Amino acid sequence: MKYTTLSGTDTKISKICLGTMMWGDQVGQEEAFAQMNMALDQGVNFWDTAELYTIPTKAETQGNTETIIGHYFAQNPSARKDVVLASKFAAEGVRRGQLDWIGNGTYPASKKAINKALENSLKRLQTDYLDLYQIHWPDRKTNCFGQRNYQHTPKDDGIEILETLTVLDELVKSGKVKHIGISNESPWGLMQWIRLAEKHGLTKIVSIQNSYNLLNRLFEVGNAEVALREDVGLLAYSPLGFGMLTGKYLDEASPEGTRGQLFPGYFSRYGKAKGHEAVKQYVQITQDHNLTPATMALAFVNQQPFLTSTVIGATSNQQLQENIDSINVKLSDEVLAEIQKVYEVIPDPCP
Repeated sequence: MKYTTLSGTDTKISKICLGTMMWGDQVGQEEAFAQMNMALDQGVNFWDTAELYTIPTKAETQGNTETIIGHYFAQNPSARKDVVLASKFAAEGVRRGQLDWIGNGTYPASKKAINKALENSLKRLQTDYLDLYQIHWPDRKTNCFGQRNYQHTPKDDGIEILETLTVLDELVKSGKVKHIGISNESPWGLMQWIRLAEKHGLTKIVSIQNSYNLLNRLFEVGNAEVALREDVGLLAYSPLGFGMLTGKYLDEASPEGTRGQLFPGYFSRYGKAKGHEAVKQYVQITQDHNLTPATMALAFVNQQPFLTSTVIGATSNQQLQENIDSINVKLSDEVLAEIQKVYEVIPDPCP
């Protein structure tokens, strides 16, 4: 395994992060335990979850993922000290009205809501602290989850970033949270979090967890420069584009038991015609260079200069092993040039 640190800290983390969002529905507890065992055996010490999970999220399964991880720590108490554990708070914001059952109605990123959410997460996880606590998405109307054509409606904004940041700063000072981060943020939002911390002497965010893969490189447009200049590294989620970049959905196939087949509503972001065409061309590159599609896609993300860690998810230990092994693959200049040729013709088909 290769390691780095959370930006601006001495917290050592693996450059492959164990993603967990399918645990508690598509992946059961026994399989999840096997993945956690493998992760630790392979040196993957950075694990990411969220109060929202499992995915697809619904009232009857919300929190299942954290609960499974908590059961693992209960059975393997020595493992907690070996894991840099991250979770997320599900603000109302861009998901307004969609997740009312999490917070029993309105759920803005306020002090009351965040403190209650953290208390619930810690209880499910059977731990008394988080190494990284993230705001899952902005508490305001803005573009994320594939949305384009920004509509400026400040009257619909939720809690101000400064108020949320102040709450998170208090949690860091209390010891319940070691570091803080954001997710699904825009360049404007990222800069606000950084500048407000500087101005008011509050805890600085150490990470931004956004989607980044060969089908969606929009992070490079604005966020990458901020991440590098301000030292806030990317935690890249969906590096395989919901599995599209493995090639298993070529020619619009829908293999039995895959997320595309089980949860078609979640697949709309990646199931576009241009996305399928781009994948076909990327798969051809892997065939020409003796790579697997998943390995090339992950290796591309792993070697970006603005990356802190790549969040990978799997439904089996076999998939998990291939994903972890990608950390040892360095793409040649020739492969990178061929990838860029595809990107110039079909840029960001699945934002």
